[in-house]
Amino acid sequence: MISLNNITLMRGTQTLIRDASVLLSNGQRTGIIGRNGSGKTSLFKALAGEIQLEQGDIEMPNGLRTVSMAQETPASDRTALEFVIDAHKEYRRLEADIRTAEDGHDDAVLVRLHAAMEELGAYDIKNQAEQLLSGLGFDTEQFDKTVGEFSGGWRVRLNLAAALMCPSDLLMLDEPTNHLDLEATVWLEQWLRSYRGTILVISHDRTFLDAVIDHVISLEGGSLSLYRGNYSAYERQRAERMALQAALYEKQQRRRREIEGFVRRFKAKASKARQAQSRLKELNRMQDIAPAHADSPFQFTFPAIESDNAYLVQLIKLSIGFDKPLVDNITFSIRGDSRFGLLGFNGSGKSTLLKVLAGALPALEGEMISAKKLRLGYFAQHQVDELDQHATPVQIIQALAKKDPSLQATEQAIRDYLGGFDFRGSRVDENIAHFSGGEKARLALAKVAWERPNLLLLDEPTNHLDLEMVHALTVALQEFEGAVVIVSHDRHLLANTVDEFFSIHKGHFAEFDGDLADYERWLARYNDEAAGNSTKQGAGRSEEPSLESDALDKKAQRQQAAAKRELLAPLRKQLKNLETQMDKLQSNLDSIERLLADEAMYSDENKSTLAAQIKEQGILKGELVEVEEKWFALQEQLEAAN
Repeated sequence: MISLNNITLMRGTQTLIRDASVLLSNGQRTGIIGRNGSGKTSLFKALAGEIQLEQGDIEMPNGLRTVSMAQETPASDRTALEFVIDAHKEYRRLEADIRTAEDGHDDAVLVRLHAAMEELGAYDIKNQAEQLLSGLGFDTEQFDKTVGEFSGGWRVRLNLAAALMCPSDLLMLDEPTNHLDLEATVWLEQWLRSYRGTILVISHDRTFLDAVIDHVISLEGGSLSLYRGNYSAYERQRAERMALQAALYEKQQRRRREIEGFVRRFKAKASKARQAQSRLKELNRMQDIAPAHADSPFQFTFPAIESDNAYLVQLIKLSIGFDKPLVDNITFSIRGDSRFGLLGFNGSGKSTLLKVLAGALPALEGEMISAKKLRLGYFAQHQVDELDQHATPVQIIQALAKKDPSLQATEQAIRDYLGGFDFRGSRVDENIAHFSGGEKARLALAKVAWERPNLLLLDEPTNHLDLEMVHALTVALQEFEGAVVIVSHDRHLLANTVDEFFSIHKGHFAEFDGDLADYERWLARYNDEAAGNSTKQGAGRSEEPSLESDALDKKAQRQQAAAKRELLAPLRKQLKNLETQMDKLQSNLDSIERLLADEAMYSDENKSTLAAQIKEQGILKGELVEVEEKWFALQEQLEAAN
């Protein structure tokens, strides 16, 4: 049990939490939610003992192993793999102790230390670290790169891998999906589902929260309110409670009518039965939880535009990349009412395609034809970073307003507009240098919306936003009548705002005929294939699941069957080799165990021999586990191929 008893927490002169109490059970998985600045991260720091409470106390069981995800990673010469393994402090301590004992020829201590290593499962530590890195999107070639060679976003992933590597009873993760792509986010969900300890997680990704948590702590007006269930259950409970407040009734009903109108518009143009069914289910659910967000501080729209179905952009055999093509032969069109989501692994070329569409990067080959009436709205992380740090929100929007005098935007109109993004009072006149990442992201979105685009290009727009702002962005995109192309790991945003999906995979661009649930199933099959074809040097993939339609013609089916038959022979050969290795390793282990069964081995004169045999036993066991895992993976692949 973890008990927070009448705690009061302040930041400077601001009281974040006042006289609040809550009880967390062992194994509970709790999402911490609240608006930016409400105190979520400060609460984490208090739990980790990094900051002091003003009042009250936090009771934790003695010996509770607590791990939190670091927010900063200074550059170092440690490789990515070493950095992750370093997080396992007990393993590194035993390693150091073994080196000391070996230097001192202390055989008795070595016997004890190697036994401790075996109990720790230390001979599988490297494999665990490699699996964590692979799951979070690192290629095997990156394992040996130094931490200093990685960008900030990749260092966040390294911090996450290190937190997962460290044995813990309480795991605290602050926005773990920031800087992850959708594929790594799905992998993280699966990892956390198998975690046996207590989880506290701050996240703005509601689909991720729904999959991981079973309780919610909401920071509301300085209090901590505990709800049972996942995030969707929290929304329903809060909606029911707020629906009783008469002052909000009309606001709730107005939002319900807006969603119903959007559902009707979508039904009229839905072209794919499976995606339509999935989309309508999401939208109808949103009607039920609309009251939970009726008091949101964010109320903004992307201004109305003249909408039609004419082409805005046509791409013809486009090749994109930098020194060499990342993706080629991209041919598709964006109409005035297109709503596309881009899927693909990190580094596949999704963001590069958006840059080319936005004119921020030239295409390598091919043709891009833009309509004269095209008005682009482009949001990407670099635009957040490029905001004038010495300007105020009012000044930033005023600079845009001067470019289009026809809007006749008064200063009051600009202040009212910024209020919809929760920039109010004196805040609109403050330099943004000290704004949080979430506030800067909101301001960058405000800039995009002000320019009245008819094509929105959004690259991970939810990073750094809190759940209320993500909800407001989802609503605004639903009401937007122009075209949208989105790259996002936020599945709820994608499910509620786009009609079609395109995938980029290994340099190939194609339409994905399915919804996000289908894509998650494809990911699971793909990861299984990757595991099945892994080697000691790294994972290779063959015969991976197709991202395109399964409606293959007869000739293609025959070719695929022939390819499968061709694949079986080398698979069986690999299995045979692995079986030979297992037999040899097991025989060597049997020999060592017979020696260890001899009481004479434990005499003083045999201490060094005993230590060497125990060490060799541990090494052989680790190798046997590794070979057995490969055998099982290949066996599953062979069964699937059959």
